Amino acid sequence: MVGEHGKVGRPRSEQARAAVLHAVDDLVVELGYGAVTLKGIAERAGVSRQTVYRWWSTKAEILLEASAIDARQELDVPPHEDPAADLAAYLGALVAFLTTSDAGAAYRALVGEAQHDTAVRDLLRGTDPIGASAAAVIDRALPGDALAVPMPQATALLVGPVFFWVLSGREPDALDADALAADFLRLAAARR
Repeated sequence: MVGEHGKVGRPRSEQARAAVLHAVDDLVVELGYGAVTLKGIAERAGVSRQTVYRWWSTKAEILLEASAIDARQELDVPPHEDPAADLAAYLGALVAFLTTSDAGAAYRALVGEAQHDTAVRDLLRGTDPIGASAAAVIDRALPGDALAVPMPQATALLVGPVFFWVLSGREPDALDADALAADFLRLAAARR
């Protein structure tokens, strides 16, 4: 039987999968990315190393899967009538995800690792939970042909200031989500 990641073997146990995904977030927060091993993840999750190796090849794959699941949940903000309010709510959720969530800490660790590990960089390029969530909010705020730039550029315009601010160690409370949303709309909305 071919599994979720194209690997042959028994179907994955959801209980074991959940335990591994919870374990990786916890370990990255406790030990840092560099100290986490597949063996340590298996031990923390209470599963065999063979179970981990059957479903994932690297700790980065596990960490990205865990981060992506949590990002989808934590960045799924309810729609607002006003596009600026919708975007500001998303940006507030993004700041919280990157600064207070264990999954956000894990995601930041992956982004850091991607700066010098091409395999992690390629992995992030292939699965972009932040870009996907930003695109969904942008589509709501600027539907149809209201977007003046390509979506990849629009997502960078929306999340870039938050990433810069958080990853460079600045105080997240000093970010003004309303002002960032207004700036985004000014730069990304098609002029009519």
